[in-house]
Amino acid sequence: MRPANDAPVNPSRRRALQTAGGGLAIAFLWLNAGPAKAMISARRQPGDAAAAMADGNPAFAPNAFIRIDSNGAVRLVIPSVEMGQSIYTGFAMLLAEELEVCLDQVKVEHAPPSTELYGMPLVGGQLTGGSTSTRSGWQVLREAGAVARTLLVSAAAARWKVPETECSVARGVITHGPTGRHTGYGDVASAAAALPMPGAVALKSPADFSLIGKPARRVDASGKVDGSLPFGIDVKVPGMKVATVRASPVFGGRLVRVDDTRARTVPGFVAVLRLDDAVAVVGEHFWAARTGMEALDIEWDNGPNAHLTTDTLFAMLESAVGRVEPIVGRKAGTRPATGQTISATYRLPMLAHATMEPLNATVHVTADRCEIWAGSQVPVRCVDAAVAITGLTADKVVFHPQYLGGGFGRRLEHDYVEQAIRFAKQVAYPLQVIWTREEDIRQDIVRPPYLDRVEAVLDDSGLPVWFADRTTGPSVLARFMPAALTKDGLDGDIVECAAETPYDLPNVQVDWVRQDMPAGMRVGWWRGVGPLHNLYVVEGFIDELAHAAGQDPVRYRRRLLHKNPRTRAVLDLAADKAGWGRKLGPGRGMGVAVGEPFGSHVAAVVEVEVGPDGLVRLSRVIVAVDCGIAINESSVEAQIQGGVLFGLSAALFSRVTVKDGAVEQSNFHDYRVLRINEVPVVEVHRVVSTESPGGLGELGTAIIAPALVNAVFAATGVRLRELPVDPAKLVKGVHPAGTGPSGDHG
Repeated sequence: MRPANDAPVNPSRRRALQTAGGGLAIAFLWLNAGPAKAMISARRQPGDAAAAMADGNPAFAPNAFIRIDSNGAVRLVIPSVEMGQSIYTGFAMLLAEELEVCLDQVKVEHAPPSTELYGMPLVGGQLTGGSTSTRSGWQVLREAGAVARTLLVSAAAARWKVPETECSVARGVITHGPTGRHTGYGDVASAAAALPMPGAVALKSPADFSLIGKPARRVDASGKVDGSLPFGIDVKVPGMKVATVRASPVFGGRLVRVDDTRARTVPGFVAVLRLDDAVAVVGEHFWAARTGMEALDIEWDNGPNAHLTTDTLFAMLESAVGRVEPIVGRKAGTRPATGQTISATYRLPMLAHATMEPLNATVHVTADRCEIWAGSQVPVRCVDAAVAITGLTADKVVFHPQYLGGGFGRRLEHDYVEQAIRFAKQVAYPLQVIWTREEDIRQDIVRPPYLDRVEAVLDDSGLPVWFADRTTGPSVLARFMPAALTKDGLDGDIVECAAETPYDLPNVQVDWVRQDMPAGMRVGWWRGVGPLHNLYVVEGFIDELAHAAGQDPVRYRRRLLHKNPRTRAVLDLAADKAGWGRKLGPGRGMGVAVGEPFGSHVAAVVEVEVGPDGLVRLSRVIVAVDCGIAINESSVEAQIQGGVLFGLSAALFSRVTVKDGAVEQSNFHDYRVLRINEVPVVEVHRVVSTESPGGLGELGTAIIAPALVNAVFAATGVRLRELPVDPAKLVKGVHPAGTGPSGDHG
């Protein structure tokens, strides 16, 4: 059980870990993988002094996150990376709330690579992903602010020789109530730095929050609006040259020969660089590099994957069922011998990340130093890669974190940084390596393909008394962090939100048939990860069960949620705001989905119109969320809206296909996303809660696809068990007004 929000906080890291909030099953697996390492702490750690010295040697640095200079300037070091999810603002609010300063008084800084100082408990390292940042930092960052405030107040009270209890703080100014004396944080910063760490510190109760739970403008908003905020692709280093790359188009292929005769005639051409599986053209500027790349004549050895296709990959998944022993994710009870049996097969495609900012890194390698400028979700892994490639020690590697123009899991990989280091080793000047959009998509580490076979047995009332889901697919975790697999080899992400659903299901079996991709083909994390896949399957199938039972999808779910008031509350809120039950016109329908991904509770209702051409037009999206305490109300709305649109793009248009061992898609003409004229109204409604925060960054993406396909079914009677939506399957399915298959909402 979590302590009350205003309870004194135990200074130990173990306690901080215990109160970090609910988490993914996979998160705790990550935490226990490999040797024990220090994690974020509100108190001083051995590495703090060196980090503070490197950060300008501020007068007051009580922990890894707070820097107060003698002039009173407050700088907050943010342990997670900012990639559009507003974590810099959220974490600044947590620190500032207890430090008693306002956001307009602080400057935020990127944290340098350091597992010791900035490792996040839920993922076991300095890693931003899985909607875990707020859950990891919720308790410990508030404590960090409270520790700093306590020391500063103690220093002021000692100077005035008054009790600390007679002092208050507002906007970084300490005031002694009885006498009216006051002083700023900068004036007592040096004295506070000399004091010993306090014992337990009291945190504010939610009723006393002045920042947390209020709408706040993002701390990086101005720089993003006027273009002054630099991303990795904006880095400029004196003497820098620019390169673009082309890697083998076939998975696992190798470079055989390059003829650069024509490229050398391009104005601004500098050099051609080679790796075993890639070639780079260096230019004085990007256009010279890009033009030179197009002028190269390249010969590849396509290797064993030269004939690989999408059909081949799914055939591998199909053949694994019955051939490979499944690994049990959860088993409870047994399958009843009687009842109506419903079964279905769902398939999900591979997906590219297609971040707004294509992959890039700037690297300068010398005999005794390696400097890297890049946006990465795993900065420590980038440093480790530089050590391995250059032979330098870690203290000779300097990583300069940058803002990320989108991550979505792609920048959890560091292949692009590793590649840039290998190219930069070959030249004497700083080298900026920028992937083209085509390279970014064709060389993506894609979301895995999945095949799910689901089954349920219904009792006489139409409710499931048996639920089974067998997922077949590859494991990302086995490559990314193999020690995090369980003893029997389970990748917990594969079954997340299927092994544990919000519903009262008395007998369950969820398991996984592992079928990895061919050698040379890597799959990776994609926004929403396991929950994205499993919510689509589970919520699509629950809708099928409601239809088989002849029951309204919302009322059916309410019956299954009778023991789950938090999730039933978001379902009721979404249904109410959507006007569930009202009659809709011909070819129109509403679909619903609920879930509990990332420690939050969410329900979505999508309203669509399907035309005679089978094209789906989005009318309206309603999302209700209980994410516990909302750090920044504005960010809640923005994250849900952005996640919904990202998920709708994938569900309606996006997939990666393979032909002759290569990705067929190359840009947004054949890897479609929603266009402005296709974007629906997205309403976000929040259940006010005092529970610890849940995750948000991937919530909207994870829940929206099943609500969409359930709405399509309501409009057409066509059940889509494979994404993206295929209009050809819907052409003959449009229902006249009032005759839709999903109950009384048409």
